[in-house]
Amino acid sequence: MIQLFQKTNRKDQHSMSVSRKKRRWLTITLVAVIVIGSILYSLADRYLIRHVQVVVADDNTAATHTTPNAVSEGTAGTNSTTTATDVHATSDDWNYSSDDLKIQIQKMQTGSGSDQITYYVADVQAKDASSLRTALADNSFGTNITEDTSEIAEANNAIFAINGDYYGFRDDGVIIRNGVLYRDSPTRDALALFNDGTIRTYNENDISSAELLAEGVTNTLSFGPILVQKGEITSDFSRVKIDNNFGNRSIQDANPRTAIGMIAPNHYVFVVVDGRQDDSRGMTLAELAQTMKDLGATEAYNLDGGGSSTMYFMGRVVNNPLGRNRERGVSDILYLTEGQ
Repeated sequence: MIQLFQKTNRKDQHSMSVSRKKRRWLTITLVAVIVIGSILYSLADRYLIRHVQVVVADDNTAATHTTPNAVSEGTAGTNSTTTATDVHATSDDWNYSSDDLKIQIQKMQTGSGSDQITYYVADVQAKDASSLRTALADNSFGTNITEDTSEIAEANNAIFAINGDYYGFRDDGVIIRNGVLYRDSPTRDALALFNDGTIRTYNENDISSAELLAEGVTNTLSFGPILVQKGEITSDFSRVKIDNNFGNRSIQDANPRTAIGMIAPNHYVFVVVDGRQDDSRGMTLAELAQTMKDLGATEAYNLDGGGSSTMYFMGRVVNNPLGRNRERGVSDILYLTEGQ
């Protein structure tokens, strides 16, 4: 009887031990699931889930350009003629010319083999600063709101466009778009566009958004670094850091690039560099700065690059984004249209 009781007691103890282990593992598993789920949700909330803060009023009616009254003049141009109200322009695949706006795009290549670089230069002369504008993906300001550069461009009747600073990937910086202040968290070197046709690089901590608006700023871009300031290359770019966001690549290496520069008031130069592909390795920041200076830019600024780097002109994407002729969604663009 005593032996039977001892055996039964040992079985009960064993069962209790197994039960405790199961409960412990269930608790550990539940905690792990909660922790991992929280991390995944936090990452999704930060980088994937759309957060619309402001829906921007649709001002497409302000653009007089829909499709220009175009007559093809280039060897690769189209031969069709279209009409547009009060706009008489000639255009082909690489050029656009009207009384108020001239755009000339060139495909450039340097080097050979694995050292080859393919990039596109757009020289733009506008009669009025209102021709240069910005637009937001889905007409909304916030984070993780993206559309392809070409989609945003077409929605805003753009003649020419490049990707912007991808403001929606971060939550800091000074963001003024088309005269409206959306974010005021000074952090880095930035670029300001003014209503007199000038652009100026500056540090966000050195001048307030109120001062910028009082001076006639129309748009600010917060990415960087500054490439050329007052006619001179600003640094060797060996220690440049934009931010610490998850997934950022080193920006010192050769990469696809997008840059904007000013040659003179209302005379701009835009450069988009293909990269990470067989016929173009991309540019380093130092190479991009030298390119902008050689093109005559007295002020020049680096915008979001990598897979975002896109140049759009007259209904087509000019460069080869991602090396696969496939665009990556962005939060904003800079574009040109016929001014008011």
